[in-house]
Amino acid sequence: MKKFLTAFALLATFVTPFSFAQTDANKPAAAEVKYKTPELHRAQIDEWLAKPDKVLFIDIRRPDELITYGSFPVFLNIQLADLEKNVAFIPKDRSIITVSNHANRAFKAGDWLSSKGFKVVGAAGSENYEKEGGTFVTKIVKPEPKPQTSNTPDVKK
Repeated sequence: MKKFLTAFALLATFVTPFSFAQTDANKPAAAEVKYKTPELHRAQIDEWLAKPDKVLFIDIRRPDELITYGSFPVFLNIQLADLEKNVAFIPKDRSIITVSNHANRAFKAGDWLSSKGFKVVGAAGSENYEKEGGTFVTKIVKPEPKPQTSNTPDVKK
């Protein structure tokens, strides 16, 4: 019995600090997600923009984000939620760069496309690109609303 208590005490001495360290309530749990798709920076994006026949930028943002923040030339807009059902429209003969505002959603899209056999060279954030001095983001001008016309014929009484 004495050997058991000695072994238990020894085990408790080594295990207890580790179990408390892993359940420390003062430390937030690390929820960092790592993606395989690399983040591209301004110089790399500019190199790809010089080869528009070899690259396709897939912008996964909503239309209102495209209007607000702009996008790169030679882009295809498919929102992240619609990527799977529109995969047939994505050419496999081009290198792909996925785009979102800060590249967060672009990483996820890039990994998914890579898993389907597409050649994804990286993810880009259009706002990050501009902050790095990039000048190729094309702003989309929101069209003016059409003037309302009355479709009711003049009725003379």
